[in-house]
Amino acid sequence: MLYLWIKAFHIISIVCWFAGLFYLPRLFVYHAQSEDSVSKERFSLMERKLYRGIMGPAMIATLIFGGWLLYLTPGFLSQGWMHAKLTLVFLLIGYHHMCGAQVKRFARGENTRSHVFYRWFNEVPVLFLLAIVILVVVKPF
Repeated sequence: MLYLWIKAFHIISIVCWFAGLFYLPRLFVYHAQSEDSVSKERFSLMERKLYRGIMGPAMIATLIFGGWLLYLTPGFLSQGWMHAKLTLVFLLIGYHHMCGAQVKRFARGENTRSHVFYRWFNEVPVLFLLAIVILVVVKPF
């Protein structure tokens, strides 16, 4: 029964983390398009609050609950699909921190990229989500 509770909280934290990973780059698109200082300040505030208040805690919760699940089912660590999934999670953490670095750049007024770049950057977490869900559900290897 404990396993199911932990799994439920793991899924909930994943959903919250990905909500932020999908929305923050969209804010970058709008921020890159904005031209007045009021809009730029508003987007910086929204980005900071999303990153620190939702994405960070959700990522930490995801990792804690995921680690707990691995502790309860250590046999998964010997399976290839889990190695692939953990590699993708590690890369996703890197993407998360790239977003955080961009939040800081925008706050300092140092963005050098166009809204088109952020439109493409916004698609990256979709690819991670597709791959991770397929690995966990299908367990292809």
